[in-house]
Formats: sequence, C-alpha cells, structure tokens
Amino acid sequence: MERKAHYWRHHRPYRLSDYSDLRHYLASSSIGLCRHHPDQFVNVREVKPVHVFTHQYKAGDTHRIVLMSDLHWDNPKCNRDLLKRDLEYAAHNGLNILINGDLFCAMQGRYDGRRMKSDIRPEHNTSTYLDDLVGTAVEWFAPYMDNIALVGYGNHETSILKNCETDILARFVRGMNDQGGNIVLGGYGGWVVWSFRMPSGNAVSYRMKYFHGSGGGGVVTRGVISAQRMLAQVHGQSCAWQGHVHESWSMVNVVESLNNNHTPILREVLQIRTPCYKEEYGDGTKGWHVMRGAPPKPLGAYILELNLGSRKVNARAYPLNI
Repeated sequence: MERKAHYWRHHRPYRLSDYSDLRHYLASSSIGLCRHHPDQFVNVREVKPVHVFTHQYKAGDTHRIVLMSDLHWDNPKCNRDLLKRDLEYAAHNGLNILINGDLFCAMQGRYDGRRMKSDIRPEHNTSTYLDDLVGTAVEWFAPYMDNIALVGYGNHETSILKNCETDILARFVRGMNDQGGNIVLGGYGGWVVWSFRMPSGNAVSYRMKYFHGSGGGGVVTRGVISAQRMLAQVHGQSCAWQGHVHESWSMVNVVESLNNNHTPILREVLQIRTPCYKEEYGDGTKGWHVMRGAPPKPLGAYILELNLGSRKVNARAYPLNI
C-alpha cells in the first residue's frame, strides 16, 4: 500500500516518490513543527538533554540497540552497501537505531573550502544543494523510520547551521516524522536512559552518555584519551559513547563509589567509540585523508547488548558483523 503523508501547512497529500514536491516542502515550510499525531504537533528543533525509553521485560531478557555514527551518507565515499546491510539487519530484527552525529557530510556547498567536484553525487549537484540533501535523505532512510529512534548532531551538521543558517538535521527529522516516524532529535551530546519494568513492579535502568566527539583523535591512542577525560568530567553513566574520530573499540573502566548505605561499591562504565561508513583511504595514493597521514579507518556500527536481570543490567558492546 502506498505510504502517504500530509503537509500540515498546505493540507495537500504527497507521495514518497513525488520527490520534487517533497524537496520544496522541506525547503519552504517551517521546520519547527513535526506531526506525530493528527492533533499533536511536536517542536523538532527543541533538543532535550535526556531521552528516556521505557520497556516491559522479564528477568533473562536481552535488549539490543544498534549504535551508528559518522555515516557521511551523501559522500560518494560512503559505503552505502554496508550501511544498507546494517540498517536492514536492524529492521529485520526489530532493533532500535541511534545515530550519534554526522549523518550528513554536506561539504559541497559553494561556501565550503573543502568542496571538490569528485566528492558530490550527481543527484546533489544542483543549485538547491542543501534542499536536495534533505529530500533525498528522507527518501533513502524512510524504510527504516520505524527503527531509527534518535539522531544527534555532529560537526558537519553544526557547520551547516553556523555558515548557512539552516538546520538540515532538524529538517531531516521532520521529514521522516511526517511520514510516520517517531524520531527524537538529539543534541551534539546528551543522555539516553533505558527504563525496564517488570509486571511485578521491579525496575532496572541503564544510563548512557553520548557525545559526538571533539579533536582529531590520535594515530596511536585512537581517541582513548578523550574518552578518559569524559570519565573524569561526567559521572553517573553506565556507558559513554562517542564517534567523530572514525575509530572502533570498546572497553570497560571500573570506578569506586559509595551507595546509599555508605558502602563502597565498584561499578563498571562501558566506553564505546563507533567507526564510520566513509572509506577515505582508498589505495593510499592521493586525497586529503592520505596527505595528512591518516591511516585506513574501520567501517560499520556497534551493537549495545543489555542483559536484564531482576536487579541489574549487564552490558557489552561489539561490532555489528553479519
């Protein structure tokens, strides 16, 4: 059955395949409002610091989430086959997807000194470049709108906001939600809390601090130093997740604290650094990535697996290898 949505502003239907109308709709209408229900409008530009997802469970259940960052979806160097494979895996298994920044690359506008004719896809080589990024992204990601739960900002989206005064990420979220999605617009950083409740009334939770990332990482340290800095400045998280430097690793830190009974306890903090989908190294002969001495980078996503007990959540993270 053909999926339809409605312009809340113009009160006329469009089809997903009617791309020219969709593009102009996203470009011309107010991006501040998004329809989740015919009688309810949500401000998608409002970024909340904490997002809580509530689930029913029984002891022994396992809850899995797909963590992605640095898709750079519009760049010709994005491995879309791998990205599509991972999205299809999430859809087939009913898993939620969180995207921690840089869904867009968005470096080919006339304002951007990094632009290069070979780094733009034909469908984006137009006089309405940013509008077409948003419209084609909505069209491409629409089959996965029921799985994508949160999309946060990266430095590529905030650069567009700073230099072009348009919020392509909020426009993307609005376009997806107008087609029936229920995607949360995250921040450059924030918190995600999973709250699990049993029919008996018992409840457990798992708290994750996400931050897109900063700095360039390091050829040797691979972003571990900035992860340790976060551990020093942010407390209370069960997990800390970053992207940005296009590295792939997870590790566990153990910290000491006092519980409510003033008893010393040891607590694990899982740290995750998700890789990217943009393969820039190629054959190592040329290009900005090679010229600056950067190594080949890993590609793909991570699975965050939460094993739920009656009083505790045991977590682990591992690359999504199918």
